[in-house]
Amino acid sequence: MDHSMDEPIRLMPTLEDCSITRQILDRVGDKWSVLIIVNLGAEALRFKELQRRSGGISQRMLTQTLRHLERDGIVWRKVTPTVPLTVEYGLTSLGESLLDPLTSLVEWVNRNNAEIAKARIGYDRQHEMLE
Repeated sequence: MDHSMDEPIRLMPTLEDCSITRQILDRVGDKWSVLIIVNLGAEALRFKELQRRSGGISQRMLTQTLRHLERDGIVWRKVTPTVPLTVEYGLTSLGESLLDPLTSLVEWVNRNNAEIAKARIGYDRQHEMLE
């Protein structure tokens, strides 16, 4: 990126100095968390529907990820005492505030996936020759 001399460069703290920052980035940067947050951004969902929309996630991983997101205040959980129990998940206001940046990231990936795939092929070909 080209920065002019007049443009101040923002200094970010190193992630090693911010353990909570690293923890939160690990959580929201996890592929399952991104899928869950984006899916819940459209509407509150029951567990099985959320699992279906997050193709490939195991029941154990979905449960674990939802617990972490609930602990961080990003997801809410509502249990309705029916037979069987009905459990629904949705985004808290904090989770909703995360939706725009994550949606932008997902859109960026979708816009650039062909270019990334092409770069990977070129990289792999170049490094195959060196091995």
